[in-house]
Amino acid sequence: MVQAAVPPIVEAIVAQAPPGWTRAVLSSAASTGGVSVAGGYSVRGGSRLSGHVPAPFSELMTLAEALREMRGWRRTSLEIACLPSGQYELVAFADTVTSLRGRAGGFQLVLDPGYELPQPGMTAQEEGTAAPAGDPDLAVARFRAYMERGAAILGRPQPLTPPAPAAALEEAERRIGRALPADLRALYEIANGDDVRRGNLRPFGNAAWLGLESVAAVHEDIREPMPPGWELGWDRVVFDADPPDTVRRCGGHPAWLPFATGEDGNFLAVDMSPARYGRPGQVIRVGRDHDDGPAYLADSVTSLLGHYLDLLERGEYEQDEHGDGIFLPDPGDRPGHGKIVGELPRDIPPGIQAMHINDAASPVDLTPLTAAPRLRRLHLNRCATGDLAPIQSLPVESLRVTLAGGDLTPLEAHPHLTALDLGAAAPVDLAPLRSVPNLRSLDVSRADVHDLTVLTDLPDLRYLALTTRQWHVLLEQGKAPVTLAAARLADDTAALDEALAWASRLGVDTGDSVHVTGVHTV
Repeated sequence: MVQAAVPPIVEAIVAQAPPGWTRAVLSSAASTGGVSVAGGYSVRGGSRLSGHVPAPFSELMTLAEALREMRGWRRTSLEIACLPSGQYELVAFADTVTSLRGRAGGFQLVLDPGYELPQPGMTAQEEGTAAPAGDPDLAVARFRAYMERGAAILGRPQPLTPPAPAAALEEAERRIGRALPADLRALYEIANGDDVRRGNLRPFGNAAWLGLESVAAVHEDIREPMPPGWELGWDRVVFDADPPDTVRRCGGHPAWLPFATGEDGNFLAVDMSPARYGRPGQVIRVGRDHDDGPAYLADSVTSLLGHYLDLLERGEYEQDEHGDGIFLPDPGDRPGHGKIVGELPRDIPPGIQAMHINDAASPVDLTPLTAAPRLRRLHLNRCATGDLAPIQSLPVESLRVTLAGGDLTPLEAHPHLTALDLGAAAPVDLAPLRSVPNLRSLDVSRADVHDLTVLTDLPDLRYLALTTRQWHVLLEQGKAPVTLAAARLADDTAALDEALAWASRLGVDTGDSVHVTGVHTV
């Protein structure tokens, strides 16, 4: 069955091959939830894969199902290599080694699939002690005034859903594991979410108000941070909200209770466990587009309703061409961070938390960054700096940098640095990193490292990216860090058999792989 599932995929690859191609590689990770595809074509005179291979998803799902029946793999990684002669080879294995072709490049190995990236807001931020700002009576009055004003604008009465029964409120709070804030609870005693019929007014701006059953169901889905894939999340930063220290720096939290949805994977939620300057019951925005941190909107549902009511009273809204809806600007929905792309400006916004500097004249003087005391991510791309001293006093967690001379001494004992992607024009000494207490992720594949054995002394290294040559040196000396949860073979030209051999040397059993060869004929 596996042999029969490969030729249709090879046929699609060959059919879309560019003129002058010499080799094609399709890499895929597949599970019951879907398929990802990467890869490309080598062309005559080129040394690397380029372009994109087709993505025959249904055929790949058929192949994955055949492999699942054959080996019992829930997730499968596979690579199919084709030549213009028609020869092809499939190598498939349980999804511990993943090709990163078309993304970061090379291969990734998961050594500890249960490891989760730390969430700074779970343990490292103080709990808020302020009283709730919401007022149930005022919230109800503003809700009614908002609906009345909206009805006048739209020229028709605005119906409400029936109130939520007391038993439904109690059941929802039981499933959630905590009580709703008093002002939001009072609204559910008026109506159990939106009346979703076309043209009806929504009380929370452009978001749909969820019924209690949906509140409990969505909470179950988003109460825990969604762990990102290692190839995307190893240097992840969760940014602070604005104002600072109002919301916990998390990708998700059990005390965030969604009550309205943008119907795009994003939600309004009440936060019942705020950071030290927040208030319980404050309104935040969370969800699909907020993996890098929640956005603060208002200190309570009461205040949020007041904001929307004020917009209606001042005429600051838009209607669609049919007069069926009212669209309101969101309050203070600032993500709490920004990006500067290009040359480092003379004046740095003090509240900036992320900065990407691309193609600047090297060496880049980082001194102006000292005016940004909230900077947490600094990435220098296609440019270099000779002095990391300005970073000493900054809370930078993710640093991508190329050194033009200079050294890593300014990073000694840096309390915040968790991820370092390092390039260097000259041999670099990693010894200063021994004292960095929270460094969990390191990529030195762009650097000539003076002594790789220093890596064994890093106290909590969880992710390491090296070239094929660097891994060989480290493994020959038996010095691979024992704390690794994931590793990357950062080599675009590495073949799959090299990746499997590398994984085996790191202690992963790859002997159960499936090999299929054949010849495609037109």
